[in-house]
This record gives sequence, C-alpha cells and structure tokens, in this order.
Amino acid sequence: MPIKVANNLPAIKILEEENIFIMTEDRAISQDIRPLKIVILNIMPTKIETETQLIRLLGNTSLQVDVDLLHMRSHQAKNVSKHHLDTFYKTFDEIKDSRYDGMIITGAPVEHMKFEDVDYWQELTEIMEWAKKNVWSTLHICWGAQAGLYYHYGISKRNLPKKLSGIYRHRILQNLHPLLRGLDDVFMMPHSRYTESVPEEILANPNLDVLASGEKSGIAIVADKPCRKFFVFGHAEYDRMTLAQEYERDLKKGINPEIPYRYFPQDDVTKIPDKKWRSTAFLLFANWLNYFVYQQTPYDLNELDSK
Repeated sequence: MPIKVANNLPAIKILEEENIFIMTEDRAISQDIRPLKIVILNIMPTKIETETQLIRLLGNTSLQVDVDLLHMRSHQAKNVSKHHLDTFYKTFDEIKDSRYDGMIITGAPVEHMKFEDVDYWQELTEIMEWAKKNVWSTLHICWGAQAGLYYHYGISKRNLPKKLSGIYRHRILQNLHPLLRGLDDVFMMPHSRYTESVPEEILANPNLDVLASGEKSGIAIVADKPCRKFFVFGHAEYDRMTLAQEYERDLKKGINPEIPYRYFPQDDVTKIPDKKWRSTAFLLFANWLNYFVYQQTPYDLNELDSK
C-alpha cells in the first residue's frame, strides 16, 4: 500500500525511482480507506534528506500512511529554504487540534548543549506533552531519544570520550519483543553522536525496557512498558552516504574527525561504503507501524482521550 505525501514534495521523484509506492494528495482523495496518520517532527538541519529517508521506510509496508511534516516555529532553519518549509511543513499551532496514530521525533545536532539551552526546547516539551493524549505511539531518534528520555523520565545525558560515528554491531536482548521481530540476533546500525543517555539511569528505571545494546555503541533501543514510546539512539534511517557527508562536513570545519568506524571499506574514504543496515531499518519501521501503531490505535482517533 502507498504512503501519501504532499503534491510535489522533492522526495517523490527519488522514491518513485526506487519503486517505493508513493501517492499524492490528489490521488488519495479517491481512496475510501482509513489511513494511518503519522506526523514527523523533523529537527534535523538536512530536512529534505531526512524526510526522504523516513518516508522511504514508512512506505515499505502494506499499510496506507498519511504523513504530515512538522517544524519548529521557534527555530530559524538555515539549511532549507523558507519556500520548502512554507509549502510542505506545518507548525505545532496548525496541528495541535489534530490526533495521530504515530509520531517520529528526529535527531538534531545540539548534543553539546544542555536541553534547556536549546532555543526550541520549550516548544519541544509542549509537543511531547501534547503527544501523550494526541498520539498513540512515538518513535524518538538519536538526540530526539535523549530528549524524550530526559523529558518523560528525567534520564540525563553525558558526553562520550569521542564522537561515536560509524556502523556498529548490536545484540537483541529481548528476542520476543515485536519491535525486533525478524531481525537477526546481531544487527548493524549507524550511530553519529557525541553524547549518550546515562545507561545506569535507564537500567534503574522500572518503566523502561532495554531491547538492544552494542558492545561499542552502548544501549541502542529502549521501550517504555506500555510500548507507547520508543527510543532509538542510532540512525537506522541513514542513507548509504550520510556518514560520508557528515565526515566531509566535519573535515571542512577543521574538526579533524576520525574515520567512521567500520564504514568505508578498508577505511579508504575514496571507496563506496556497503549498506549493511538496510534490512534492519525496513524491519524496525515496519514492525513499529504494524504492531504498535496499526494494530493498537483506535479506529476513531477521538478515542485517544480515553486510552
């Protein structure tokens, strides 16, 4: 089944070339189906790339999905045009009276800052609070996962000795959990971050379950007990060359970054990386949509108030 997006969204052409079933708003009007309503809060600076990556994964299931893109009104985006935001994105004020089956909160390059010092922190907390009654299941990614754990459970974050960047092995810790159904016991996933949510605080919280962890990457996937909130510290959605682009960006900034771990063949930055996490990404998002959004959300989203 298709994923419905706004007419003329740049992602459409890319995804159609990959045989991802995309349906424009005009065509969707004729469909007599209750689609899943998903809102993506995209706080990554590379908005077009990120929205394309996430829509690709949401479109790889048998479910029809309507996607709204959300950006922060309290933050001036520097890497995407105002025209793109005005055309394809909404603000919280425009959606706060709506309800959604699912929500994705992306990462953001603000890890060195305290949460409260981020210019859109107040708005983000308003959205996360709103989501408790207006969204059935929320998937938090990277810094979005750290922010969600901090806001909902008081889990602090701390700096890592150096940037965690590369492709890392993870082991499933709860083999029967539906979010991980179909994944191998050991799976690969990219990471790109300078901080981590404090593992000891996660493990000590009785409301949280650690689903997967890596020897080098640490805790990778966390769920709350009711499975209404998921926290993924890696970037399963990343494209093949995303880490390479970040590496080049950091070189130009004079940061002198290390070569991403087990990413370039033989650590040769002139070679094309193998994409070792594609199946993980598709399964993770399909499982979230199927088991924790589609099968659990009330048909009438107005009933979310009673859940």
